Amino acid sequence: MRYSIPLFFCLFINLFSVQAQNHIKYQKVETRKNALDPEWVTYEARTVDKLPGFSAEKASKTSVYGGWKIWKKEATGFFRTQKINERWWIIDPEGYPFIHKAVVAVSPGRSVNQQIAFDKKFGTTKNWAKKETQLLRNYGFNGVGAWSNLDLLKKEENPLIYTLIISPMGMYHSEHLKKYGGSYKTASWQNYRFDLAMVFDKEFDAYIAKAIAPLSKYKEDKYLLGYFTDNELPWYTDALDKHLTLLAKDEQGYIAAKAWLDERKGFNASISDVIQEDRMAFTAFYFETYMKKVTKALRKADPNHLYLGCRFNQDKGQELTNPEIFKVAGKYMDVISINHYRKWEPSQEILNNWGEWSGKPFMITEWYTKAEDSGLPNNTGAGWLVKTQKDRGYFYQNFTLELLKNKNSVGWHWFKYMDNDPEDLSTDPSNRDSNKGIVNSKFEPYLPLLKEMKIINDNALNLIQYFDKKE
Repeated sequence: MRYSIPLFFCLFINLFSVQAQNHIKYQKVETRKNALDPEWVTYEARTVDKLPGFSAEKASKTSVYGGWKIWKKEATGFFRTQKINERWWIIDPEGYPFIHKAVVAVSPGRSVNQQIAFDKKFGTTKNWAKKETQLLRNYGFNGVGAWSNLDLLKKEENPLIYTLIISPMGMYHSEHLKKYGGSYKTASWQNYRFDLAMVFDKEFDAYIAKAIAPLSKYKEDKYLLGYFTDNELPWYTDALDKHLTLLAKDEQGYIAAKAWLDERKGFNASISDVIQEDRMAFTAFYFETYMKKVTKALRKADPNHLYLGCRFNQDKGQELTNPEIFKVAGKYMDVISINHYRKWEPSQEILNNWGEWSGKPFMITEWYTKAEDSGLPNNTGAGWLVKTQKDRGYFYQNFTLELLKNKNSVGWHWFKYMDNDPEDLSTDPSNRDSNKGIVNSKFEPYLPLLKEMKIINDNALNLIQYFDKKE
């Protein structure tokens, strides 16, 4: 078989390019699960400087909201989403493409030690909000994630694009716990009884109304991206079994599950009649019950802003392998929020599944790594432990490059702004002694980390265009 010269040349160039890429020496990063794990494992971290043929161009002009002025679509006055040429975008209030590059829990801190450091460095909350907003902007971030102090940050003349979390199930769960003396005999790490969210309880509806009532004051705010409801609820695929075998027969969850199964089977069914397809379908029904309730109330209170979902847990959540869960999510969410832990980098296959199953874009709303050179114990939390702050920056670049490649991704939220204070025992155990922040407990920035973050953040648009052209 003979090739024409142009075809042979193209094949040669392509082969040369692949071989050259295979010989790139990526950063090597040693990591382990936490400070108690004796085993260090080495991973590669791909960084911007190693991308073949990529060169940072002059940044495009941005709108007041941070959207890139490269093209313009319909301007609705609020953030929305749109799929254009097979890639999902957030569209800013002026109609420009936008991705949300945010930091979670941007707040002055809560512990005694943090307050002492705050008073020494900033003096006033107004000064803190101004300086830390500028810090985030200087390193390429354009927003803040859940649990940030919006009362302070929103007062800035041109505030960062923010998100708001409300927790109706969390509120109901806290009250429910009181009936059991503050703890359940059988509960998981999330402390939900039998790993079940109580979506079928009629009493839950009152907590939805209570959580959503204050939101009306935000409905005209153009700097609000959207809302989350709750965080890492247990949407496991064994929910049907647990409803039928662990709940009392007079509990609302049992009654709802039994009625659902009888209707599905067409007879008076029992747990012995359940097959895997039933489990998957029930989990979707169970999840949709929650979705219907919270979105109905949310849309009524604020029809203008995005619903960003209920923050699935990629590490613990079996729901992320269940297409039925994503089909339901796509019916109700504008953007699917996922907390991503214990994976060195996102899997393109999994990211594509999320988009295909739901028909909606996603954001990674929690992820981080921590470093030994912080001097903190680093025994708690789900993020990887590495040696240095620069290694944390390499991890950030490697992770976000995979997100920018994927056409379903519209942003990420780094967890979080400030390190844990090990002396603050009022926090939950997972947030007690670890280096998760971009600043330490004295509000001192981790510059080696931030410099690596800035490279990605400042080049996000150029990188999207680079990856799209390579296809």
